[in-house]
Amino acid sequence: MNPSYKPAGTTTVSPYLIVNGADATIAFLKLVFGAQELRRFPDQSGKLKHAEVRIEDTVIMLADPVLPDWPAIPAHVHIYVRDVDATYRKALDAGAVSVQEPVKKQDEDKRGGVKDPGGVTWWIATKVE
Repeated sequence: MNPSYKPAGTTTVSPYLIVNGADATIAFLKLVFGAQELRRFPDQSGKLKHAEVRIEDTVIMLADPVLPDWPAIPAHVHIYVRDVDATYRKALDAGAVSVQEPVKKQDEDKRGGVKDPGGVTWWIATKVE
């Protein structure tokens, strides 16, 4: 049997987010999307050098900007959820700022957007037709 080329349960592609306040982003992801924390590696000051969370079938990697050559960068992540309206409200209640209220446009999704406390914009969608 060949050993796997990646850790068991890890997706082939994983977003890697460098954010200001990785702890706050992880707390946001747990509260809003039910994320499960998998790993965390803090430095001596408590900032996260690396962390991983799972949201359903996807692993998201993230860190604080602990090295000068790796600053926090704005990112956009698209995520499908069971109920876009409820998730959007939950995100706002968790401290996110609205980017766009959920709306049905030309495609099959109803989609809205929020920016979390770490600066990541989450495009939240539910397929409605």
